[in-house]
Amino acid sequence: MKTVLILLLMLAAGLAAAGSADSKPQEQLGRGAGMPEMQKNLQTATFAGGCFWCVESDFEKLPGVVEAISGYTGGRGDNPTYDNYGQNGHVEAVQVVYDPAKVSYQALLDYFWRHVDPSDPGGQFVDRGPQYRSAIFYRDAEQQRLAEASKQALEKSKRFGKPIATEILPLTKFYRAEDYHQDYYKTHAVKYRYYRWNSGRDQFLQKVWGKGEAEAAEPPGGQKYTKPSDEELRRKLTPLQYQVTQKEGTEPAFKNEYADNKKPGIYVDIVSGEPLFISTDKYDSGTGWPSFTKPLERGNIVEREDRHLFYKRTEVRSKHGDSHLGHVFDDGPAPTGKRYCMNSAALRFIPQEDLEKAGYGKYLKLFGPDTAANK
Repeated sequence: MKTVLILLLMLAAGLAAAGSADSKPQEQLGRGAGMPEMQKNLQTATFAGGCFWCVESDFEKLPGVVEAISGYTGGRGDNPTYDNYGQNGHVEAVQVVYDPAKVSYQALLDYFWRHVDPSDPGGQFVDRGPQYRSAIFYRDAEQQRLAEASKQALEKSKRFGKPIATEILPLTKFYRAEDYHQDYYKTHAVKYRYYRWNSGRDQFLQKVWGKGEAEAAEPPGGQKYTKPSDEELRRKLTPLQYQVTQKEGTEPAFKNEYADNKKPGIYVDIVSGEPLFISTDKYDSGTGWPSFTKPLERGNIVEREDRHLFYKRTEVRSKHGDSHLGHVFDDGPAPTGKRYCMNSAALRFIPQEDLEKAGYGKYLKLFGPDTAANK
Protein backbone atom coordinates (compact mmCIF):
# COMPACT_ATOMS: atom_id res chain seq x y z
CA MET A 1 0.00 0.00 0.00
CA LYS A 2 2.77 2.44 0.87
CA THR A 3 4.64 1.79 -2.39
CA VAL A 4 1.53 2.26 -4.54
CA LEU A 5 0.51 5.42 -2.74
CA ILE A 6 3.97 6.96 -2.99
CA LEU A 7 4.27 6.19 -6.73
CA LEU A 8 0.91 7.81 -7.41
CA LEU A 9 1.88 10.87 -5.41
CA MET A 10 5.24 11.14 -7.14
CA LEU A 11 3.61 10.97 -10.57
CA ALA A 12 1.16 13.68 -9.58
CA ALA A 13 3.97 15.85 -8.28
CA GLY A 14 6.24 15.27 -11.23
CA LEU A 15 8.77 13.38 -9.13
CA ALA A 16 8.42 9.86 -10.51
CA ALA A 17 11.85 9.95 -12.06
CA ALA A 18 13.47 10.78 -8.74
CA GLY A 19 11.58 7.96 -7.03
CA SER A 20 12.39 5.18 -9.50
CA ALA A 21 16.02 4.92 -8.42
CA ASP A 22 14.99 4.02 -4.88
CA SER A 23 12.50 1.27 -5.70
CA LYS A 24 15.00 -1.62 -5.79
CA PRO A 25 16.11 -3.39 -2.62
CA GLN A 26 19.72 -2.67 -1.73
CA GLU A 27 22.36 -4.84 -0.13
CA GLN A 28 22.08 -4.91 3.67
CA LEU A 29 24.75 -4.90 6.33
CA GLY A 30 24.42 -7.04 9.43
CA ARG A 31 20.92 -8.33 8.67
CA GLY A 32 19.71 -11.18 10.86
CA ALA A 33 21.95 -10.12 13.74
CA GLY A 34 18.83 -9.12 15.63
CA MET A 35 20.45 -6.57 18.01
CA PRO A 36 22.63 -3.57 17.18
CA GLU A 37 25.93 -3.09 18.89
CA MET A 38 25.15 -0.90 21.90
CA GLN A 39 27.04 1.27 24.30
CA LYS A 40 27.17 0.24 27.90
CA ASN A 41 23.99 0.89 29.94
CA LEU A 42 21.77 1.44 26.89
CA GLN A 43 18.57 -0.61 26.65
CA THR A 44 16.21 -1.55 23.83
CA ALA A 45 12.47 -1.62 23.29
CA THR A 46 10.53 -2.84 20.26
CA PHE A 47 7.29 -1.37 18.91
CA ALA A 48 5.13 -1.94 15.84
CA GLY A 49 2.88 0.90 14.75
CA GLY A 50 2.30 0.51 11.02
CA CYS A 51 4.74 2.18 8.64
CA PHE A 52 8.17 1.82 10.24
CA TRP A 53 9.39 5.01 8.56
CA CYS A 54 6.88 6.95 10.67
CA VAL A 55 7.48 5.09 13.92
CA GLU A 56 11.24 5.48 13.53
CA SER A 57 10.88 9.19 12.79
CA ASP A 58 8.65 9.75 15.83
CA PHE A 59 10.88 7.94 18.32
CA GLU A 60 14.08 9.59 17.12
CA LYS A 61 12.58 12.92 18.19
CA LEU A 62 12.14 11.77 21.81
CA PRO A 63 14.90 12.96 24.20
CA GLY A 64 16.81 10.00 25.61
CA VAL A 65 16.42 7.86 22.48
CA VAL A 66 19.84 7.16 20.96
CA GLU A 67 18.66 5.42 17.81
CA ALA A 68 15.55 3.91 16.23
CA ILE A 69 15.99 1.07 13.73
CA SER A 70 13.39 -0.07 11.20
CA GLY A 71 12.97 -3.82 10.81
CA TYR A 72 10.81 -6.91 10.91
CA THR A 73 9.77 -9.24 13.72
CA GLY A 74 7.07 -11.58 14.98
CA GLY A 75 6.92 -14.04 12.07
CA ARG A 76 8.34 -17.31 10.79
CA GLY A 77 11.69 -17.99 9.13
CA ASP A 78 14.95 -16.08 9.12
CA ASN A 79 16.13 -13.02 7.24
CA PRO A 80 12.83 -11.59 5.99
CA THR A 81 12.98 -8.95 3.26
CA TYR A 82 10.68 -6.12 2.26
CA ASP A 83 9.36 -8.38 -0.51
CA ASN A 84 8.35 -11.32 1.71
CA TYR A 85 8.13 -10.29 5.38
CA GLY A 86 4.33 -10.10 5.36
CA GLN A 87 3.95 -13.53 3.79
CA ASN A 88 5.80 -15.08 6.73
CA GLY A 89 3.79 -13.32 9.42
CA HIS A 90 6.30 -10.60 10.29
CA VAL A 91 5.27 -7.02 11.02
CA GLU A 92 7.03 -3.76 10.33
CA ALA A 93 8.58 -2.78 13.67
CA VAL A 94 11.12 -0.42 15.17
CA GLN A 95 13.82 -1.24 17.68
CA VAL A 96 14.36 1.73 20.00
CA VAL A 97 17.77 2.07 21.63
CA TYR A 98 17.50 4.37 24.62
CA ASP A 99 19.36 5.64 27.66
CA PRO A 100 17.35 4.70 30.79
CA ALA A 101 19.09 7.50 32.68
CA LYS A 102 17.30 9.97 30.40
CA VAL A 103 14.04 8.29 29.46
CA SER A 104 12.20 5.38 31.10
CA TYR A 105 10.52 2.43 29.41
CA GLN A 106 7.24 3.73 30.85
CA ALA A 107 7.80 7.04 29.06
CA LEU A 108 8.43 5.14 25.81
CA LEU A 109 5.11 3.33 26.27
CA ASP A 110 3.26 6.59 26.87
CA TYR A 111 4.89 8.09 23.79
CA PHE A 112 4.02 5.04 21.67
CA TRP A 113 0.29 5.24 22.49
CA ARG A 114 0.23 8.86 21.36
CA HIS A 115 1.64 8.05 17.92
CA VAL A 116 -0.51 5.13 16.76
CA ASP A 117 -4.17 4.12 16.52
CA PRO A 118 -4.24 1.26 19.06
CA SER A 119 -7.95 0.64 18.40
CA ASP A 120 -7.37 -0.54 14.80
CA PRO A 121 -6.91 -4.34 14.54
CA GLY A 122 -6.53 -4.35 10.74
CA GLY A 123 -3.47 -2.18 10.20
CA GLN A 124 -2.56 1.45 10.70
CA PHE A 125 -4.12 4.35 8.80
CA VAL A 126 -3.73 3.92 5.02
CA ASP A 127 -1.68 0.72 5.38
CA ARG A 128 -3.91 -2.31 5.73
CA GLY A 129 -3.11 -5.89 6.60
CA PRO A 130 -1.67 -7.83 9.55
CA GLN A 131 1.88 -6.79 8.65
CA TYR A 132 0.93 -3.22 9.64
CA ARG A 133 -0.85 -4.00 12.93
CA SER A 134 0.28 -2.36 16.15
CA ALA A 135 2.12 -4.37 18.81
CA ILE A 136 4.49 -4.06 21.75
CA PHE A 137 7.21 -6.71 21.87
CA TYR A 138 8.59 -7.21 25.37
CA ARG A 139 12.10 -8.44 26.17
CA ASP A 140 11.63 -9.41 29.80
CA ALA A 141 9.04 -9.78 32.55
CA GLU A 142 9.36 -6.14 33.63
CA GLN A 143 8.69 -4.80 30.13
CA GLN A 144 5.72 -7.17 29.89
CA ARG A 145 4.30 -5.97 33.23
CA LEU A 146 4.65 -2.31 32.33
CA ALA A 147 3.22 -2.79 28.84
CA GLU A 148 0.17 -4.69 30.08
CA ALA A 149 -0.48 -2.15 32.86
CA SER A 150 -0.13 0.70 30.38
CA LYS A 151 -2.58 -0.94 27.95
CA GLN A 152 -5.04 -1.54 30.79
CA ALA A 153 -4.88 2.11 31.84
CA LEU A 154 -5.51 3.24 28.26
CA GLU A 155 -8.51 0.89 28.05
CA LYS A 156 -9.97 2.37 31.25
CA SER A 157 -9.51 5.92 29.98
CA LYS A 158 -11.97 5.29 27.09
CA ARG A 159 -9.84 7.67 25.04
CA PHE A 160 -10.58 5.85 21.76
CA GLY A 161 -14.13 4.71 22.44
CA LYS A 162 -13.23 1.24 21.15
CA PRO A 163 -11.28 -1.73 22.56
CA ILE A 164 -7.48 -1.45 22.46
CA ALA A 165 -6.34 -3.92 19.79
CA THR A 166 -2.58 -3.53 20.23
CA GLU A 167 -0.99 -6.89 20.99
CA ILE A 168 1.63 -7.41 23.70
CA LEU A 169 3.94 -10.20 22.58
CA PRO A 170 7.31 -11.72 23.52
CA LEU A 171 10.14 -10.61 21.25
CA THR A 172 11.75 -13.52 19.43
CA LYS A 173 14.16 -12.03 16.93
CA PHE A 174 14.38 -8.60 15.36
CA TYR A 175 15.70 -8.28 11.80
CA ARG A 176 17.07 -4.97 10.61
CA ALA A 177 15.36 -3.81 7.41
CA GLU A 178 17.19 -2.94 4.22
CA ASP A 179 19.52 0.03 4.45
CA TYR A 180 17.35 2.26 2.26
CA HIS A 181 14.56 2.05 4.85
CA GLN A 182 16.76 3.40 7.66
CA ASP A 183 16.30 7.13 8.34
CA TYR A 184 13.93 7.26 5.37
CA TYR A 185 12.37 10.44 6.73
CA LYS A 186 15.78 12.12 6.34
CA THR A 187 17.16 10.53 3.17
CA HIS A 188 13.88 10.79 1.22
CA ALA A 189 12.35 13.76 3.00
CA VAL A 190 10.02 14.91 0.20
CA LYS A 191 8.57 11.47 -0.48
CA TYR A 192 8.27 10.77 3.22
CA ARG A 193 6.29 13.96 3.83
CA TYR A 194 3.97 13.16 0.91
CA TYR A 195 3.40 9.68 2.27
CA ARG A 196 2.91 10.75 5.88
CA TRP A 197 0.43 13.50 5.12
CA ASN A 198 -1.67 11.32 2.81
CA SER A 199 -1.63 8.42 5.25
CA GLY A 200 -3.87 10.42 7.61
CA ARG A 201 -1.72 9.58 10.62
CA ASP A 202 -1.08 13.07 11.93
CA GLN A 203 -4.64 14.22 11.28
CA PHE A 204 -5.97 11.31 13.35
CA LEU A 205 -3.51 11.88 16.21
CA GLN A 206 -4.34 15.57 16.36
CA LYS A 207 -8.05 14.77 16.52
CA VAL A 208 -7.59 12.26 19.37
CA TRP A 209 -4.89 13.97 21.43
CA GLY A 210 -5.04 17.59 20.36
CA LYS A 211 -2.44 19.63 18.54
CA GLY A 212 0.98 19.48 20.17
CA GLU A 213 -0.10 17.02 22.90
CA ALA A 214 3.22 15.17 22.68
CA GLU A 215 5.25 18.35 22.27
CA ALA A 216 6.66 20.49 25.04
CA ALA A 217 4.66 23.62 25.89
CA GLU A 218 6.90 26.63 26.36
CA PRO A 219 6.66 28.81 29.47
CA PRO A 220 4.53 31.96 28.92
CA GLY A 221 6.00 35.05 27.30
CA GLY A 222 6.66 33.75 23.79
CA GLN A 223 10.42 33.50 24.24
CA LYS A 224 12.52 30.35 24.36
CA TYR A 225 13.53 29.53 27.92
CA THR A 226 17.19 29.60 28.94
CA LYS A 227 18.08 28.09 32.29
CA PRO A 228 19.71 30.60 34.68
CA SER A 229 23.22 30.09 36.04
CA ASP A 230 23.69 28.27 39.31
CA GLU A 231 24.51 31.58 41.01
CA GLU A 232 21.24 33.10 39.78
CA LEU A 233 19.27 30.06 40.91
CA ARG A 234 20.74 30.28 44.41
CA ARG A 235 19.61 33.90 44.59
CA LYS A 236 16.16 33.25 43.16
CA LEU A 237 15.23 30.11 45.10
CA THR A 238 14.86 29.38 48.79
CA PRO A 239 17.41 26.87 50.18
CA LEU A 240 14.74 24.14 50.11
CA GLN A 241 13.65 24.95 46.56
CA TYR A 242 17.26 24.89 45.40
CA GLN A 243 18.00 21.61 47.20
CA VAL A 244 14.93 19.91 45.72
CA THR A 245 15.12 21.17 42.11
CA GLN A 246 18.88 21.31 41.61
CA LYS A 247 20.19 18.60 43.96
CA GLU A 248 17.31 16.10 43.70
CA GLY A 249 16.31 16.60 47.30
CA THR A 250 13.01 15.67 48.97
CA GLU A 251 10.96 17.92 51.22
CA PRO A 252 9.24 16.64 54.40
CA ALA A 253 5.97 14.78 53.91
CA PHE A 254 2.81 16.60 55.07
CA LYS A 255 4.84 19.69 56.01
CA ASN A 256 4.85 21.29 52.57
CA GLU A 257 2.85 23.97 50.78
CA TYR A 258 0.57 22.11 48.38
CA ALA A 259 -0.10 18.65 49.87
CA ASP A 260 -3.54 19.78 51.08
CA ASN A 261 -4.22 22.46 48.48
CA LYS A 262 -7.70 21.93 46.99
CA LYS A 263 -8.09 25.19 45.08
CA PRO A 264 -8.61 25.08 41.28
CA GLY A 265 -5.59 26.13 39.25
CA ILE A 266 -2.43 24.81 37.65
CA TYR A 267 1.04 23.98 38.95
CA VAL A 268 4.11 25.23 37.09
CA ASP A 269 7.85 24.72 37.48
CA ILE A 270 9.13 27.07 40.21
CA VAL A 271 12.22 27.76 38.07
CA SER A 272 11.00 27.98 34.46
CA GLY A 273 7.27 28.58 34.82
CA GLU A 274 6.42 25.80 32.36
CA PRO A 275 2.96 24.28 33.01
CA LEU A 276 3.12 20.83 34.59
CA PHE A 277 -0.06 19.75 36.42
CA ILE A 278 -3.67 20.84 36.95
CA SER A 279 -5.84 20.68 40.07
CA THR A 280 -8.47 18.54 38.33
CA ASP A 281 -5.89 15.72 38.16
CA LYS A 282 -4.79 16.17 41.79
CA TYR A 283 -5.90 13.69 44.46
CA ASP A 284 -5.20 12.81 48.08
CA SER A 285 -2.75 9.92 47.94
CA GLY A 286 -2.20 9.87 51.71
CA THR A 287 1.56 10.19 51.20
CA GLY A 288 1.88 13.78 52.36
CA TRP A 289 3.03 15.15 48.99
CA PRO A 290 0.93 16.67 46.18
CA SER A 291 -0.03 13.82 43.85
CA PHE A 292 -1.50 13.83 40.34
CA THR A 293 -2.84 11.13 38.03
CA LYS A 294 -1.23 12.63 34.93
CA PRO A 295 0.65 15.70 33.66
CA LEU A 296 -1.13 18.72 32.26
CA GLU A 297 1.49 18.99 29.48
CA ARG A 298 3.01 15.60 28.70
CA GLY A 299 5.80 17.17 26.67
CA ASN A 300 7.02 19.13 29.70
CA ILE A 301 7.65 15.95 31.70
CA VAL A 302 10.87 13.95 31.39
CA GLU A 303 11.01 10.55 33.09
CA ARG A 304 14.23 8.68 33.75
CA GLU A 305 15.51 5.78 35.79
CA ASP A 306 16.66 6.57 39.33
CA ARG A 307 18.62 4.08 41.47
CA HIS A 308 19.84 6.47 44.17
CA LEU A 309 18.11 4.49 46.94
CA PHE A 310 19.49 1.14 45.71
CA TYR A 311 16.21 0.20 44.05
CA LYS A 312 14.73 1.34 40.77
CA ARG A 313 12.37 4.32 40.71
CA THR A 314 11.29 6.67 37.92
CA GLU A 315 12.38 10.26 38.45
CA VAL A 316 10.29 13.11 37.02
CA ARG A 317 12.00 16.28 35.76
CA SER A 318 10.79 19.32 33.85
CA LYS A 319 11.66 19.59 30.17
CA HIS A 320 12.69 23.26 29.95
CA GLY A 321 13.89 23.99 33.48
CA ASP A 322 15.50 20.56 33.99
CA SER A 323 14.23 20.73 37.58
CA HIS A 324 13.90 17.64 39.73
CA LEU A 325 10.17 17.45 40.53
CA GLY A 326 9.66 14.09 42.22
CA HIS A 327 8.85 10.53 41.11
CA VAL A 328 6.08 8.64 39.34
CA PHE A 329 4.68 5.33 40.63
CA ASP A 330 2.28 2.69 39.30
CA ASP A 331 -0.07 2.74 42.31
CA GLY A 332 -2.38 5.60 41.37
CA PRO A 333 -6.15 5.57 40.76
CA ALA A 334 -8.00 5.12 37.47
CA PRO A 335 -7.97 6.06 34.71
CA THR A 336 -4.16 6.21 34.44
CA GLY A 337 -3.05 4.05 37.37
CA LYS A 338 -0.25 6.58 37.94
CA ARG A 339 0.81 8.61 40.96
CA TYR A 340 2.95 11.60 40.07
CA CYS A 341 4.32 12.32 43.55
CA MET A 342 5.75 15.85 43.44
CA ASN A 343 7.62 18.15 45.79
CA SER A 344 5.74 21.36 46.60
CA ALA A 345 9.11 23.13 46.64
CA ALA A 346 9.52 22.41 42.91
CA LEU A 347 6.14 23.91 42.04
CA ARG A 348 4.37 27.26 41.92
CA PHE A 349 0.58 27.27 42.07
CA ILE A 350 -1.39 29.62 39.79
CA PRO A 351 -5.01 29.96 40.99
CA GLN A 352 -7.73 29.72 38.37
CA GLU A 353 -8.68 33.37 38.77
CA ASP A 354 -5.08 34.48 38.10
CA LEU A 355 -4.41 32.34 35.02
CA GLU A 356 -5.20 35.03 32.44
CA LYS A 357 -3.04 37.76 33.97
CA ALA A 358 -0.20 35.29 34.64
CA GLY A 359 -0.06 34.29 30.96
CA TYR A 360 -1.77 30.90 31.26
CA GLY A 361 -5.21 31.92 29.99
CA LYS A 362 -5.45 29.07 27.50
CA TYR A 363 -5.98 26.64 30.40
CA LEU A 364 -9.14 28.36 31.65
CA LYS A 365 -11.27 26.23 29.32
CA LEU A 366 -10.18 23.11 31.23
CA PHE A 367 -12.11 24.17 34.33
CA GLY A 368 -15.80 23.37 34.53
CA PRO A 369 -18.43 25.74 35.98
CA ASP A 370 -18.45 23.87 39.30
CA THR A 371 -14.76 24.29 40.13
CA ALA A 372 -15.48 27.22 42.44
CA ALA A 373 -17.00 24.72 44.86
CA ASN A 374 -13.56 23.27 45.47
CA LYS A 375 -12.09 26.53 46.77
